[in-house]
Amino acid sequence: MAHSGEGHDSGHGASYYVKIWALLLVLLVVSVLGPELGHPIVTLVTAFGIAVVKALMVAAYFMHLNVEKKYIHYMLYTMLIFMGVFYAGVATDIMRPEGRNWENIEAKRIIEADQSKGPHAPH
Repeated sequence: MAHSGEGHDSGHGASYYVKIWALLLVLLVVSVLGPELGHPIVTLVTAFGIAVVKALMVAAYFMHLNVEKKYIHYMLYTMLIFMGVFYAGVATDIMRPEGRNWENIEAKRIIEADQSKGPHAPH
């Protein structure tokens, strides 16, 4: 039987993956252009929200998790919950420019530079 390029393991042809790739490319452009508007909420939604959507699309379609057994989904959700717990546990320490046993000199320099610009200066 000749290989026509259409017989991937999931039963989808190459055009299926090209369409998903094109959608991922469009989402990439939106996530890059969104922060250029300068609005914090738009920046968060476009940078992080779209990143989550793209990661889910890659996992679902390119890693074929959308056709896997349900326990795979539970493993994925468990891993995401553990990542969230880990982030919550370390975020308060990592996001501070000072600490008990260390000092983030670069973060302090950036904060001082922003404060010296004044409240109406562009960042």
